[in-house]
Amino acid sequence: MATVTRENIGRLTDKLTVKVAKEDYLPTFESSLKKYAKSANIPGFRKGMVPASLVKKMYGQGAFADEVLKTIEKGLTDYLAIEKLDIFAQPMPLETDSSKIDMNNPVDYSFAFEIGLKPEFNIDLSHTNVTRYVIEVTDEMVNEEVSRQQIRSGKMTEPEAVSSDEDVLNVDFAETDETGNVIEDGITKSNSLLVKYFNESVRPQLMGKKVGDTIEIQISKAFDDKEREWVISDLGLDKEDAAAADKFFKLTITKVGLVEKAELNEEFFETVYPARGIATEEDFRNAVKAEIENYYKSQSSNQVQDQIYHHLTDHTSMEFPEGFLKRWLKDGGEKRKTADEAEEEYPTFANQLKWSLISSKLLEENNISVEPEEIKDFAKNQIMSYMGGQSLGDTSWMDEYANRMMKDQKFVEETYMKIQTGKLFNILESKVSATEQSISAETFAEKLHHHHH
Repeated sequence: MATVTRENIGRLTDKLTVKVAKEDYLPTFESSLKKYAKSANIPGFRKGMVPASLVKKMYGQGAFADEVLKTIEKGLTDYLAIEKLDIFAQPMPLETDSSKIDMNNPVDYSFAFEIGLKPEFNIDLSHTNVTRYVIEVTDEMVNEEVSRQQIRSGKMTEPEAVSSDEDVLNVDFAETDETGNVIEDGITKSNSLLVKYFNESVRPQLMGKKVGDTIEIQISKAFDDKEREWVISDLGLDKEDAAAADKFFKLTITKVGLVEKAELNEEFFETVYPARGIATEEDFRNAVKAEIENYYKSQSSNQVQDQIYHHLTDHTSMEFPEGFLKRWLKDGGEKRKTADEAEEEYPTFANQLKWSLISSKLLEENNISVEPEEIKDFAKNQIMSYMGGQSLGDTSWMDEYANRMMKDQKFVEETYMKIQTGKLFNILESKVSATEQSISAETFAEKLHHHHH
């Protein structure tokens, strides 16, 4: 039976030495040789009649090494199970000269392994203070959403001439020189643009234009920042190249379109919010406002959870077996890395590891689990969202869809993690002290923007 000794060799890093006597592996080695002899298919000998000496000569050294290593591995696995050591990844073998394993000289062997131990740590949420932003939903925001829905449900018409900032222009771009001459082999592209995408100085030149009419522009002067970046990219140019914005183009109008907004009536209300029984414009606007408020409540909740995440990772003290983990990063994956690559990746890896340990402990402490039915319900809700939440009549097919998704291992694993994490943060959110702060949608968006950058 293998014996294992343990010694500390660094911070949260131990060395396990596994020793096996020849009596531990020789019986199984000899048994494996007999199995080889029974199954070996060697020309000149009937199956099962191959001399033991020949079998040993042909297969012995490989079988011998296998049995020694299997015995070592079993001794290590049994020790870890009995001692219940909480370790990172797998034990990493220390330098061993496996060529010393010699069938013709069976002796006692010992192999050394390095293990990285998980740290002990405490999580304290009692002093976690977060800000819960309450986003003000203005009449202007409601008006914009109502208008967007009217356009979405509206009808496309083709007026004879451009007359509104809301007109849609189908245009052909043709690159020119600064005097308006089309450049041979220059950039050409068809595109669709709203008149309001052009800056205010250009829009008057478009009014009254018809199909076949042209206008000459320079990108830098025809579009403001956001639209300019989009147009440059769509033309296949590099938006980081300052010279791209200085290019000239002739735009030929190939179609003028205008969306006639849907009327604010019961038919429209039913289209946007099916089966809600909305009959008046006031009720419709209230429904729109509630939807916007719910959206921002969700975004605000996500932001609170982000604050909790950063508080936990920033204020939970934790040590790591750094040397072991860097070695594991370098040699433990499918593709070996250089020492420099492991060193560079380590800070991000350690951060992820820290959150993994924190979340695992919190999940266990709060007894959070996910049932298969919850994953199936998630699949159904997902397909409902794709359908825009509309009434679908007979939905028995959704059960078939959900059952099919339950056979997709990747979907099940990702959904399990998503639901589990959502449950965890909902519990954490209820345990922290949150100070409400009223804020505009623009300021809230700025906060999110700066956080992501």
